[in-house]
This record gives sequence, structure tokens and C-alpha cells, in this order.
Amino acid sequence: MSEKRRKRNLRIIRYILYKETQLDFKDKTWSFIGSFVGIGFIAYLQAIFLEEADNIFLIGSFGASSVLVFGAVASPLAQPRNLIGGHLISAFIGVSIYFLIPDPIFISAPLAVSLSIVTMQFTKTLHPPGGATALIAVIGSESIKGLGYWFLVFPVLSGTLILFLFALLTNNLTKKRQYPNSKRFHRFIKR
Repeated sequence: MSEKRRKRNLRIIRYILYKETQLDFKDKTWSFIGSFVGIGFIAYLQAIFLEEADNIFLIGSFGASSVLVFGAVASPLAQPRNLIGGHLISAFIGVSIYFLIPDPIFISAPLAVSLSIVTMQFTKTLHPPGGATALIAVIGSESIKGLGYWFLVFPVLSGTLILFLFALLTNNLTKKRQYPNSKRFHRFIKR
């Protein structure tokens, strides 16, 4: 390898390592505020409308979605189409699998997750927490299973819309963060 090429590669490596380890406390603060308020609002609705032991509004996959929509704002996996579509598709598949093949769990659980992944890929709505949503529909509490297809509306659609709205609010309060990551959307807003 030539000396010039070696130095160039070393500069690239230093740049990548330096950029990846930089701390932007403002960015981290907005991630914290957005996820705290978004998840907090869903939990607040949970506390108002349901008994304490009945956790059906606040599903675990929303935590993972918060990491994406508040912490990895520019990621293609965090965009609204992926957030909302990925969860809804996965919830539909999870509930359907539970109705069609409730047992054995070692068939229904992986089938729900695997079909969700492939369907999200085909529909270009890949959102990793969607796999967890499908799994929750199959292995969730009796309260969740009792919802049937209403699981798609409450908690899935309601929760993803809440996260989406808070992501729109908090991620667009500063010029460094833009959500969704779409020039067309931001041109529309500036009109």
C-alpha cells in the first residue's frame, strides 16, 4: 500500500472514530425529553383508563421505537411510514397467528415474528420494534390476547401516533434535528 493511501485511510479512520464518539449534549437532551414525554404520555393514559396491573397501552416495543424516533432521528427505520406501518402490520400478523395457531408457542411465536419481518420488508415499512409487537400479540397477557384485532387500535395505533406526534414536536425544535427525514415534508411545513 502506498504511503499516500495509508495516510488517507488513517485520516478516514480517525474521522469516523472521532465523529462517532463526539458528545452533543443538546442532541442527547432532546432525545431524553422526547422519549420521556412520549412514553410518559402513554403511561399517563394507561394510568387514567386502566387498572394498574393491566399494562396494555404501554407495550415493550414502544421503548425500542423511542430509541429510534428520538435517538436515531435520521434512520430510515425511524421514519413515520416505518414507525406506524411496521407496528400495525406486525400487530395484525401477531393477532392473526394467535387466532390461527395459538399453540404450540415454539411455532406461533417465531412464525409471527418471521412473517412480520418479511411483510415489513415487502411493504418497505421495516421497523425492528415491530417484531416485538408481533411477539407481544402472541405471548402477551390474557388482557392483550382478549383484545383481538382491537390490539391494532389500542395500544398499537394509539401509541405509535403519540410517539409520532411527540417526535414531530421535539425533533423539530432545533435546526440540528429534523423529523421526519424528508425534504418534501420540510418544504411543505415552511409554506
